[in-house]
Amino acid sequence: MTKFTYPSVMTVAGFDPSGGAGIQADIKTISALGCYATSVLTALPVQNTCGVRSIHSIPLEVVGEQIRAVMDDIVPQAIKIGMVHSSELVDVIVEGLGEYASAGGEVDAGWRDRIVFDPVMVATSGHKLIEDQTISAIAERLFPLAAIITPNMDEAAVLAEMAIETVDDMYVAGRKILALGCRALLLKGGHLRTAQLTSLFFAPDGSVTELHSPRYDTHNTHGSGCTLSSAIASFLARGESLPDAVARAQSYVTEAIRCGRDVTIGRGNGPLNHFHNPEKLILN
Repeated sequence: MTKFTYPSVMTVAGFDPSGGAGIQADIKTISALGCYATSVLTALPVQNTCGVRSIHSIPLEVVGEQIRAVMDDIVPQAIKIGMVHSSELVDVIVEGLGEYASAGGEVDAGWRDRIVFDPVMVATSGHKLIEDQTISAIAERLFPLAAIITPNMDEAAVLAEMAIETVDDMYVAGRKILALGCRALLLKGGHLRTAQLTSLFFAPDGSVTELHSPRYDTHNTHGSGCTLSSAIASFLARGESLPDAVARAQSYVTEAIRCGRDVTIGRGNGPLNHFHNPEKLILN
């Protein structure tokens, strides 16, 4: 009997009770793109579409146990890492994945080159989601681990220690962030005050590609960063190259925003339409 499997993506991220961001957005995106989602919960923010009310930590040992439980059973083809709000949590994730990075035998460790890290620091609503002392630990330990990081302009401003208001600023900030030790970078331009949005993809070979998308008149962008990073991971799990995965993920998010722009979910920043064109689970 022929046996199949699905391309699997593990998301390591925080919770969103309103369902539009965090681990819920990741699972929706991964599923909509034909992949099988597994998940590791890192934090329990109390939030809705209007903003974050509080953040509660998951015990560190429980995060490590979740990583081992998934990796012992359903080895992913790619990994998306989202909310990492403490330096201790950085250590748990890096050490947990490190236990499997050099695994041999029947274990496929190809995920090592398909880790997407979304350095979640500031929510769409403007709320800060990370402890200040965590930033250096992220740069030192998670940046080298990731195939690509995906900060928005606010997060890039924190990392580059400069104001970012224009595309020219984004070029300068991107090079500063690369110098911190990451291999590739997608600097998202969703906060630009322009009719056309521009994101910059800094590739591992040193090239920089501008990715353009229209701006839609909508508040429904809650979880867009989570969605983009998990979409990149999904396309990587499907075998796409990093540049193609980035481009296809950008297109997916743009269309998800367009298709969800006129829908009212909540009283604040509503979610994207993750299932605007869902794919069946892919059989490998």
